[in-house]
Amino acid sequence: MIISTYKKYLFYKLLKKKIIICFIFFVIAMIINLLEEIGFLRDSNDTLFTPILLTFLNAPSLLYEMLPFIFLISTQLFFIDLNESGEIFTLRKFGIDNLEIIKFLIMTSLLISLIVIIIFYNFSSILKKQYLIIKNSYANDNKYLAVITKNGLWIKDSLDNQIIIINAKKIEVDHLIDSSVTILNNDFNIVENLVAKKINIKDKNWELFDVLKTNEDNTSIKLKRLNIQSNFNYERINNLYSDLSSLTFLGLLKIEKDYKSIGYSTNEIIIQKHSLYSFPFLLCAITIISSLIMINIKNKTNLFKNIGIGVLISVLLYYFKNFSNLLGENDNLPLILSVWLPSIFLLSISLIGIIKINEN
Repeated sequence: MIISTYKKYLFYKLLKKKIIICFIFFVIAMIINLLEEIGFLRDSNDTLFTPILLTFLNAPSLLYEMLPFIFLISTQLFFIDLNESGEIFTLRKFGIDNLEIIKFLIMTSLLISLIVIIIFYNFSSILKKQYLIIKNSYANDNKYLAVITKNGLWIKDSLDNQIIIINAKKIEVDHLIDSSVTILNNDFNIVENLVAKKINIKDKNWELFDVLKTNEDNTSIKLKRLNIQSNFNYERINNLYSDLSSLTFLGLLKIEKDYKSIGYSTNEIIIQKHSLYSFPFLLCAITIISSLIMINIKNKTNLFKNIGIGVLISVLLYYFKNFSNLLGENDNLPLILSVWLPSIFLLSISLIGIIKINEN
């Protein structure tokens, strides 16, 4: 009965800290993002409503990225509160030692992080998608579109008062395989149709190989090579799918299947998926490390020192995580290992600290 009562009390105390820190970070994210959106829309005639709407749609996604910092700081504040109120000593009198408190924090962090992944992440992804749709409508190159489906890669281009529709069954490095290019005028009448075995798209001057060219009058001619201009090259197509935070988990699985069907690289999707899988373990590791830093505060000098250490760890973790992912993308580390490495590293440090914690 005593155990369940103290856990309930600590849970609400910890949850309160997390909500407060979340709110503070949310406000900071809103302010920074609002300034960015106002700058982006400075040349448009829109009212202040549009940047505010964009900010609200994007803020949950930004908040999700800040969760490691939120977990670390809220855990620190939780221990500060326990120490200042003397409750940490009361708990110890009832036989609730440091290890028990940390075990409670691990289970709580795991529970909250699972809720975040299952509910909040998908919710923020849906809002992020709407954010990108609205924002892209203000982009100068909004008339250029590309999408990958189970039927291959589809591109809508616009050049010299013509609309160009490209479909390719597969995409390889710098090349489209088994492609068709339909050129229409502004009235959407077909001007010509090109069927090519392979298209070199390394730059914006596309080179088509083994081409069957069908003209407006349905006459056809075979060509070994043909060059056409485009607003797309391989690099630009590659960059169109870099923001996977706008996809729910089910959306990630669907687009991964579509990518595989046309031979498109799924590395970024694998990174995103395993980032989700490893996220609860990362948050638990951060909670443990934050607890180990704060659990034996002796005075205010140690308090500020420990908070500073926690903030430094947060910053280092951010860069370490990005660096590890970069090594995976560049094939310097196995892709999945590069995603899990920060969590594995922090959990290893945490376990060493837990082994020694009750010796104090």
